[in-house]
Amino acid sequence: MKKHNFYAGPSILSQYTIDNTIDAIRNFAGTGLSLLEISHRSKEFTAVMDEAQALFKELLDIPAGYEVLFLGGGASTQFCMVPYNLLKTKAAYLDTGTWANKAIKEAKLFGEVDVVASSKADNYVFVPKDYTVPADADYFHITTNNTIYGTEIRKDLDSPVPLVADMSSDIFSRPVDVSKYDLIYGGAQKNIAPAGVTFVIVKVDALGKVERPIPTMLNYKTHVDKGSMFNTPPVMPIYAALQTLKWYKQLGGVKELERLDKEKAAYLYDAIDSSKMFVGTVHPEDRSIMNVCFVMKPEYKELEKDFIDFAGTKGIVGIKGHRSVGGFRASLYNALPLESVKVLVEAMKEFENKH
Repeated sequence: MKKHNFYAGPSILSQYTIDNTIDAIRNFAGTGLSLLEISHRSKEFTAVMDEAQALFKELLDIPAGYEVLFLGGGASTQFCMVPYNLLKTKAAYLDTGTWANKAIKEAKLFGEVDVVASSKADNYVFVPKDYTVPADADYFHITTNNTIYGTEIRKDLDSPVPLVADMSSDIFSRPVDVSKYDLIYGGAQKNIAPAGVTFVIVKVDALGKVERPIPTMLNYKTHVDKGSMFNTPPVMPIYAALQTLKWYKQLGGVKELERLDKEKAAYLYDAIDSSKMFVGTVHPEDRSIMNVCFVMKPEYKELEKDFIDFAGTKGIVGIKGHRSVGGFRASLYNALPLESVKVLVEAMKEFENKH
């Protein structure tokens, strides 16, 4: 049975990425060695790193003065690295979900944190809009897509201070004006690669401004100076990331990815909005096109587990909602085909007709 993978992360990858990575695991670049055992200092892998960084810059139209890093430690380590490198006295944060909240917790270890707004009291069902970013903040941090709650900021904000963004789950889902940001980061396991590598896009001029000593591995300048090769990088996920980036270019780039993602999301949201059984959990104007969260209406609440089981008979996996929200979550990352969304919608309609 064909599987339709809606997991929130690690999540679906393109068949192009999977097949090419498998081939490289068997025999990397004609070396007769597996990608899993090749030296990261070899000319073959150095070429992979260089091409991945260059293609990242090309697809996102990253201007001069920025570098792309591939690091370990996940986005959770970036919650610490950002304030370590950028926070001198005070930082501003927008609290839009669990991951934003975790980033705030880490930043408080390094200085004053001004949480300019939060939707926590309403279980993060919307993105706050009426707030003021203090002009004396060292930076303003946002989480553009909230995987658990299904909200998203789908535009580049105008900020009076340097802007920092966690784009773990919506990178490459829309064009980004990188010049508006000092730093963008994210785990790769949603839209780029298997878990194990984290991307960082950093404005080089933003570094070196804090007076505190920074441990070598937590200093962005260490990795900028060495091209992400200061220590052994996560070789296999970086190779897989390169394959995904090549696939994105073949598809037509970020604008085409955005068109496809909007089409998938609209198809599912239309089904939810017209349903007598299912209902969305997020304010419509803040709905994510990456993570669609919905539940059953109160009178059908007891059927939620039954629907997950029913969906499983159709090959649909990964739609159980996070425990913070309940219900269902369908993650519509770039590699997910429209066909899978249609299968989910048909399952919803069939289940509704039966009950």
